[in-house]
Amino acid sequence: MKISIKARLVAGGMLLAAVAGTVYGVKTVAAEPRKELFEIKTWTRKDCSLAPWLVTDKLGYFADEGIKLVYTGETQGPLQIPSIVKGNNDVGSGHANQYGAAIAGGAPLIAVVRGGIEPAPGYDPRFRHMWWFVNPGKTLGIKTFADLKKMPGKIKISTLNKGTCTELLNQKISERYGIPRDKFEWVTMPDIQAIQALKQGLIHVSAVHPPFYKGMQDAGALKIADSSEAGLGSSAGLSFYWFRKDFVQKYPKEVAGFVRAIKKGQRWANAHPEQAAKWTEEAIGVPVTGNHYYAEDATIVEKDLEPWIKFLEDNRIAPKGKITAASIVTHQFENYGNDDKVYQQRLKKKKSSTRKDKVASF
Repeated sequence: MKISIKARLVAGGMLLAAVAGTVYGVKTVAAEPRKELFEIKTWTRKDCSLAPWLVTDKLGYFADEGIKLVYTGETQGPLQIPSIVKGNNDVGSGHANQYGAAIAGGAPLIAVVRGGIEPAPGYDPRFRHMWWFVNPGKTLGIKTFADLKKMPGKIKISTLNKGTCTELLNQKISERYGIPRDKFEWVTMPDIQAIQALKQGLIHVSAVHPPFYKGMQDAGALKIADSSEAGLGSSAGLSFYWFRKDFVQKYPKEVAGFVRAIKKGQRWANAHPEQAAKWTEEAIGVPVTGNHYYAEDATIVEKDLEPWIKFLEDNRIAPKGKITAASIVTHQFENYGNDDKVYQQRLKKKKSSTRKDKVASF
């Protein structure tokens, strides 16, 4: 059998390489295949809740933790929690009254870390959890929330979904100004649709979230209140990220990575509000001047959930004692969310500055 010159050269080269590897102790090691990212599913957002997901994903914080966020498409509000329970999605975000109602009904969900909170009173009002608006051309003489008492009949007011933050905060503000809660008639619609509905006079009051404040003002709406008037402090904007319990039990490492990543994203969004707003605006297609304000640490204070749980009990959505703060949250991942070195250095610097200010005051 004839062997071509080319074949001989190739064989010779392979032999020399083998000899060289033996003589010089060189080992040929195959490159390790790139580790696949762990997929965590959530629905596509076109509303106020988008910013932290968008920022965290865009800056690569999820990828740093070995996570790939998979968007499964837009899901209507009433179907979001069921989509997590059924496994079509793995994680969602929202308030404790909304998810608490589902848990009281048997949904096996658990909150792993805080999302938004109401900023301190001295912080820019653009970042307060909600603003209330009226159309001055349709509701004459209404310049404050207290003025709503003058309106005859029912007051039609927008809300994203039944039993959410809008109702809780509206009840608290109404109590403050002596307006019965049953005077309000709730009309369900997205915040972006509420802008047009208010302009056309289809509703009397619209309560919306930060990405839509500018849209309301551009449409000529008048602000009459905001969430700081509910008297709940930081709890007025309190939200969480929620997983199925079995998902957390099966993938604790990946949930810890999610918590660490989303915390980095939230801190970045707070520190770079203009850029976060710009990215959100590009994603949802409406003018955005601000987003929510986000909890920078991962510590869950159970007492902060009490107004949200009480709302469920007072409105007979859940029997008293059916759920407690301790039964719907886990503290398992707090250390992971607080272990960011940059964040810890900033905290130390802030504490040091505070001590110096106290010494100087003496």
